[in-house]
Amino acid sequence: MKSLVGTPTVELTTDKTIFDVITSSIKSSDQEEPFIVADLADIVYKFKLWKLKMPRVEPFYAVKCNDAPTVIHLLAALGTGFDCASKNEIESVLSIGVEPERIIYANPCKTRGFIRHAANVGVKMMTFDNEMELHKVKALHPDAELVIRIRVDDSSSICQLGVKFGCNVKDVPHLLQVAKELDLNVIGVSFHVGSNCQDSGAYSSAIASCRHIFDIAEDIGYHMDFLDIGGGFPGFKGPYVSFEEICNVVAESLDEHFPPESGVRIIAEPGRYFVASAFTLCTNIIAKRETFSEDGEPICMYYVNDGVYGSFNCLMFDHAEVEPIPLVDPKYRPVTKSSIWGPTCDSLDCIMKTCDLPSLNVGEWMMFENMGAYTISAASTFNGFQKPEMRCILPLHVMKYLQSLPTWAYLLEAFGDQVLDFSNANVSTDCDITNGNTDNIHLLPRRESVSA
Repeated sequence: MKSLVGTPTVELTTDKTIFDVITSSIKSSDQEEPFIVADLADIVYKFKLWKLKMPRVEPFYAVKCNDAPTVIHLLAALGTGFDCASKNEIESVLSIGVEPERIIYANPCKTRGFIRHAANVGVKMMTFDNEMELHKVKALHPDAELVIRIRVDDSSSICQLGVKFGCNVKDVPHLLQVAKELDLNVIGVSFHVGSNCQDSGAYSSAIASCRHIFDIAEDIGYHMDFLDIGGGFPGFKGPYVSFEEICNVVAESLDEHFPPESGVRIIAEPGRYFVASAFTLCTNIIAKRETFSEDGEPICMYYVNDGVYGSFNCLMFDHAEVEPIPLVDPKYRPVTKSSIWGPTCDSLDCIMKTCDLPSLNVGEWMMFENMGAYTISAASTFNGFQKPEMRCILPLHVMKYLQSLPTWAYLLEAFGDQVLDFSNANVSTDCDITNGNTDNIHLLPRRESVSA
């Protein structure tokens, strides 16, 4: 077992909030670069909430959503599986000691070399949605445990995937017949309702479709015992469907079509659910330009040191919406129409075209919450601008809980000398949420004001 490179500093605390860490950082005279603060307790809470709300469904974390080494180590320690889409993602998970049985290669269209690599390292579970993929697998990984990916209605999701992946239900009999003729092992069905799903009913209809596929497979000679319900679970509380609502619909549908006595193993591929709300991005105002609208109204253009080629690529690729929070006392500052721009030379590097902000100065800061999903994993260094530094915060009682797990070694490898032995510390290990209020998604209190 070895640790991943680039592991950030982890600050153990009993009472600090994310906002405390942020304000301390921005008051430092040498802090100019953008940085991210990750609340690791938030991820632990999400895991425990998942196990409480969907105990029958095993979470396989979608590595593509946020591949930060600390996130991978933490989720490995908590016991999740991993949804990987490439050789590098598989390697990043295996390299810390995760067993290949805890990985599903959830990419229906794989390169020959990647299939060969999966066979060599013992990753058997993988998805397919076309006949040519079956022939590749037969030649390169004949012992694979295949999962047929079907296309379902994803019209209610912000990021729709059906246009690219998933076979039509009417094509399933032919594909299963080809797999049978090739003597391949098809163990189950997968679907994905789309990323950031806005309608819990999408899961219900998709699970019903899977029941139909299981029945078709039985007639062809496959006794399936595996169901992958994909992703789409929200990562923070918003105006759309809640995680709890989705859980209720999924549980009801599973009980109807795949009751416990069916013996079917059920997994999901949550990504943003685990990490979105845990990450807060802080950017520095590096320039300010004052201009006027055609009506003579003053407009302020603020330039910050992260943009759409960096963490804010989520605006383009994930259809995200962000909200700037100025880290100043807004009292006595006039509010003006404003826009926010990234640091690169590209005019497309615009974070917000219009918003209302108090008058800000060069050198001051603004933060953006809920920046953990599809941000740093797709960030580039275009124009020579580096990715934000990542800092982590972890309450001692959560650390004590993690130390009590048999898989603590994953985190010990990740944190190294940063983690001291708190086995004798008088700190509770209680992370129980079963009798608590699950409305608050954070174990650590968030900001109480925006005054720096």
